[in-house]
Amino acid sequence: MSEIKKKAVLTQNAPQPIGPYSQAIRTGNFLFCSGQIALDSATGQVVAGDVQVQTKKVMENLSAVLKEAGASFDHVVKTTIFLKSMNDFPQVNEVYGTYFKGVPPARSTIEVARLPKDVLVEVEAIAVL
Repeated sequence: MSEIKKKAVLTQNAPQPIGPYSQAIRTGNFLFCSGQIALDSATGQVVAGDVQVQTKKVMENLSAVLKEAGASFDHVVKTTIFLKSMNDFPQVNEVYGTYFKGVPPARSTIEVARLPKDVLVEVEAIAVL
């Protein structure tokens, strides 16, 4: 069996990993982006605000990781959204939708008991380059 060739993607414009994981991994034409939360990359602190404010920051962080890999939201084919409360779904959708022009990616949305740093939303993505 041959070894999988993979390259870590790292940008200073998104929060640094706080554990043994990469912001994203590129293998072949695929880019697997780790979940982003509403952390300010300069301070490492959760941004203050409601779920819409947090979602905007999450998407900005995800955009920075995509950009570092030479991609954009146009390259995203699948996302997963993790919500602290499914009641926030309409507000998250409103912000999330502004980042995708044309055909939006496939998506799953899951309510979870708790997210890192007690944020309200986390988004991960898969892109094809």
